[in-house]
Amino acid sequence: MYYELYIDIFFLENLMMDSLLLLALDHILKCGGTRGRIFLCAALGSLLTCAVVASQLPGTAKIFLFHFCINSVMLLTALKIRSISQFVKAFILLYAVSACIGGIMQIFRPYMRAVSLFYCTAFGAYLLLMRMWKLLSHVAESQSTILEVTLYTSKGEKKARALWDTGNSLRDFVTDDPVNILDPGMLREITDLPETEKGFHLIPYRCVGGEKIMKVFRIEKMCVHTDKDGGDRWIQQPLLGVGEERLSQNKEYEIILNPGILS
Repeated sequence: MYYELYIDIFFLENLMMDSLLLLALDHILKCGGTRGRIFLCAALGSLLTCAVVASQLPGTAKIFLFHFCINSVMLLTALKIRSISQFVKAFILLYAVSACIGGIMQIFRPYMRAVSLFYCTAFGAYLLLMRMWKLLSHVAESQSTILEVTLYTSKGEKKARALWDTGNSLRDFVTDDPVNILDPGMLREITDLPETEKGFHLIPYRCVGGEKIMKVFRIEKMCVHTDKDGGDRWIQQPLLGVGEERLSQNKEYEIILNPGILS
């Protein structure tokens, strides 16, 4: 059987697919590669692929060059690989992402009658994959929102469990600082008299029962123990507000953190 290969079209198709794969890996692994560098390395990979296809090498040698050498060159040059484990992870993800994008494109293959539709479908598959990854990441993060914190007050150190609540947007109307909500049962472990603490005042807030008043005050500092972006986060003189009811009936957490404390 005779096949006719248009090397220019083959180069452009590989260039686009390699670019999308490297962009996806850079986004997933958070390597910090620039788009210009990624596109140049994708062009290098596509050029090497065309050279291997046009060569007279045996089939086994071509398979080895395609699936190990060329892919390794693209990963090492396009992404900021810092360790062997990161390279192995990127190499495995390369084939996983390829399978996902290829599977999505396979669904629309009967409708790809023109080359332009191939490019549109490939780009659409990339956008869909990134959307799915964002959704999965959000679900994973929502399942690990209970963090350990250490409060530093006039009574010493106190460890507690805190809920990272993206829905907590309560702010002090005086300073516009984010307010972290403290379980009333824990108040005595923080202070003997909140009215004597630094920055004590009352702020209004809205809840299911209507408008209410909350006591707020500052403590010396707070450490949020998290593995996100590299470890502990220190907040100097954070605002704590005392809720009127127990925050968690099964005592899963004693504090509701405001995401604004890390911004």
